[in-house]
Amino acid sequence: MSDQTRRDFLKHTTAAAATFSAGCASTQSSARLAKRDPLIVSTWGFGKPANELALKVLQGGGSALDAVEQGVRLMESSGNTSVGLSGKPNAAGVVQLDACIMNGPGHQAGSVAGVEGVVHPISAARLVMEKTPHVMLVGPGAHWFAEQNGLEVRDGQADEASYREWLAKQKKPAPGKGDKPENHDTIALIILDTDGNIAGGCSTSGWSGKVPGRVGDSPIIGGGVYVDNEVGAAGATGLGENVMRYCASYQVVENMRHGMSPTEACAEAIRRIAKTDPQGMDLSINFIALNKGGEFGAAGTQANFPYSVTTPAFSEIRKGQPLSSANQKEGGNE
Repeated sequence: MSDQTRRDFLKHTTAAAATFSAGCASTQSSARLAKRDPLIVSTWGFGKPANELALKVLQGGGSALDAVEQGVRLMESSGNTSVGLSGKPNAAGVVQLDACIMNGPGHQAGSVAGVEGVVHPISAARLVMEKTPHVMLVGPGAHWFAEQNGLEVRDGQADEASYREWLAKQKKPAPGKGDKPENHDTIALIILDTDGNIAGGCSTSGWSGKVPGRVGDSPIIGGGVYVDNEVGAAGATGLGENVMRYCASYQVVENMRHGMSPTEACAEAIRRIAKTDPQGMDLSINFIALNKGGEFGAAGTQANFPYSVTTPAFSEIRKGQPLSSANQKEGGNE
């Protein structure tokens, strides 16, 4: 073998070895990704049963999107007073519901808003995403669409008796501008599955005693929930007007894109809003987040904001990082 032939042989052999090595590294990386435990994060302590059902869906072979839908559906039919048809009515005595869902693969999204009588608005939102070219349907149109697609619907007329009973317990029968809703929560649920795909959903009956037709952040993509399959996901709960005016869940995800941890991404979004908003830190907003690497966290203007975290190893209620004008950088959870 000539010197030139030997050199060519060694060069090709080295290149082939490098290619093989890179292929092995890629395969090993994929194997690690495939073996990642699923992660489910939701708002409030009442989100824990939803998380645990979502985990069962994943373990049964369902997708992250399936798990989000089923977890949120559980809360919509649980009797919760701020999610589903058991939620508090508006100023006309009617329960109007909002929901959205996002699927990381394909960056798909669907939502319904101001819809009456639909037992599972999260499922209606998914149908909007998968069966129409639209992202959002509202009011009677959303109700009609849900019914046409076989979802369970009920009489959406005002329940005057229960509403009068609720009004009697309130200091004010109809909150005015600037007032904060009482006992108003939202289920936002975000998931990272074993394949590294991300999905999220959000559902609420909204601000009790609200003006009929009022829509908060929950069905707004980038407000109630935002998912980026390359980065992570975030969800919001609290006073929707203070979330939707700043596309706040989108902000949280963008903060993670720039390298912030989930907790710090939530906290920074709140701090940024507070710098602009006349209310400062008196915002009544809270966020949860997870990133592509499997980290999670939360922060809120409510002291000790509870959120739920579930993996195959544990299912817990934790406390998010509290932020206020006097306390903006104190601890939190990852």
